[in-house]
Amino acid sequence: MSLLREAIEPSFFETDALGHINNTVVPKWFEKARLPLFRIFTPDLNPAEWRLIVLKIEVEYTAQIHYQYPVEIQTWVSKIGNSSFVVTQQVLQHGEICAQGSTVMVHFDYQNQVSEPMNEEQKAGLASFQLAKS
Repeated sequence: MSLLREAIEPSFFETDALGHINNTVVPKWFEKARLPLFRIFTPDLNPAEWRLIVLKIEVEYTAQIHYQYPVEIQTWVSKIGNSSFVVTQQVLQHGEICAQGSTVMVHFDYQNQVSEPMNEEQKAGLASFQLAKS
């Protein structure tokens, strides 16, 4: 399994009136960190060839995230189904988990507006980012 790691320098404009990173920013960071998974389905990231949709996003905030310090987004695939998969992600700052969440992604046929099964190559690509079950 290969854990995806994305380093991010929080921007001043991402802060809120309380002086910490706004809660709306974390889902954006999570999307940015899913880029290698998107490439499994659309290697050149061409929107005209896009084959994924977000079905569900959940985020739990466990500590404040501050502007002046870098964060690391850790990403892995936690479940692979027939036409969908679950991505689990964490935001760490100073080695502490500040937020964690999951996103359900669906392989989707936009022309017919239906989910479609993933092929074996796509499933294998996702499996390379899947944690071993204990």
